[in-house]
Amino acid sequence: MTMIESNGVQPANGPSDANGLTAAACLFHGFSDPSRLAILQHLALGEHRVVDLTTHIGLAQSTVSKHLACLRDCGLVTARPEGRATVYSLNHSDALADLWAAAERLLALTGDRVTLCANFGADTLSTIEQS
Repeated sequence: MTMIESNGVQPANGPSDANGLTAAACLFHGFSDPSRLAILQHLALGEHRVVDLTTHIGLAQSTVSKHLACLRDCGLVTARPEGRATVYSLNHSDALADLWAAAERLLALTGDRVTLCANFGADTLSTIEQS
């Protein structure tokens, strides 16, 4: 799956390209919730149990578990049993670090436009979080 060729050019449209864009959209949808981003940032510091994440992030255990299930289904985190608890860790931590750095560069270039966007900005995000 290739979204962008190594020379920086988007590949010509075709069935395989549509699959790549769909997969990319699914990946970015996995990043679309601030709670999932917070979980990923905490896991970048090392392994955590659900109880640790609930303390750090301030969310209910059921909410953290739901987000961890999503991230695990996306292949972004791994779970392993440790006694009666489950310990979560990042998969592909170097690639995620690269992605965060690229996102920071892009956010610096767009300024407030992302948060002010009428379709996906902070106002629409807070409306989604309340429902």
